[in-house]
Amino acid sequence: MYELNDINPLADFILECRFSNGILKKVDLKPFLNKEAFLPLQDAGNFKKAVNKNYFVEWLGLDIDLSADTLWHLGI
Repeated sequence: MYELNDINPLADFILECRFSNGILKKVDLKPFLNKEAFLPLQDAGNFKKAVNKNYFVEWLGLDIDLSADTLWHLGI
């Protein structure tokens, strides 16, 4: 199970994730934005509301989250 130390929402719907093992990965979330659950993240202002909850990222007030494990596997 992966744990997040820090996250940083970047331009072009990229989420920069630093994991507890020190590895930094960038996750391109654009492919998810056309899915119904993620539609609110198409707004850049909403995307920047990402909050690190250690084992997942949550977008406050939007009922959207992604696990740290998912971000690890999607990241490069």
